[in-house]
Amino acid sequence: MASKFADRLAALVDERRSQVCLGLDPDPAKLLPGIAVEADGDAPPAVLAGRAVAAHCRELIATVGPHCVAVKPQLACFERLGPPGWEALAAAREAAREAGLIFLADGKRGDVPVTAAAYAQALVGSTATPWGEVEGLGADAFTANPLLGRDALEPLVAGCEAAGAGMFVLVRTSNPGAADLMDLPAPDEPFHERLAELVDELSGRLLGEGGLSGLGAVVGATEPAHITRLREMMPRSIFLLPGVGAQGGDPALLGAAFKPGPAAALVSSSRGIAGAPDPAAAAEDLRTTLWEISNA
Repeated sequence: MASKFADRLAALVDERRSQVCLGLDPDPAKLLPGIAVEADGDAPPAVLAGRAVAAHCRELIATVGPHCVAVKPQLACFERLGPPGWEALAAAREAAREAGLIFLADGKRGDVPVTAAAYAQALVGSTATPWGEVEGLGADAFTANPLLGRDALEPLVAGCEAAGAGMFVLVRTSNPGAADLMDLPAPDEPFHERLAELVDELSGRLLGEGGLSGLGAVVGATEPAHITRLREMMPRSIFLLPGVGAQGGDPALLGAAFKPGPAAALVSSSRGIAGAPDPAAAAEDLRTTLWEISNA
């Protein structure tokens, strides 16, 4: 069964006239003003931190959500708090669902096939046990690391097919160190172009009725010079473009990503929105800019 993720996203983009993805990277020491959790008897620090992070995420989603189509929790920011962090992640997932937003789990998972299958169960599927089915996180999509090769991606794609979910494969990331490996010749083309070829080869597996694929690509907004070539190589894949805001990516330079249409890319901003004096205004400014660019 082909993934319906791309069609659902396209409908949401059209409805909200937005391609903004709110990044959730909560730091318990740097939460929104006014987020406070009272001490509860002998509750350990992890529990109090988890409650505060949950409140922070709920507040951000309530404030910024109307300007967005998706939220992207960075799983490590929740996992570092242990079990209370997972509870905060579940609270963020429920808040995103209530707001009608795509929930995109950013964990960059990738491993040998048997483990990759377990990741798919954990993120978008469920696990059969002698005591009944155990539901996973219930994400709508997730990020994936392709460096173990095609056989390690196959179980993740299969999991998305079964769940009607999407996945975004790392192709050319936004960090400066990406050039250390992803831009090296392999042997005649940059390695990131070989990754793009692999994504395009698999993209038909998650093709939506609108022509876009739920098998997308992570392409950093900090290196816009790569976007035109990668869009040529992956004409059906939705791009996830991190790096706008604190990392210096300029949304005005991202027009090539939207060549297939307004729903062909999501632009993620974390600190650029959450750290702004007025997060809702920052999200709306980004929404307006992207909508104009994508419809130019």
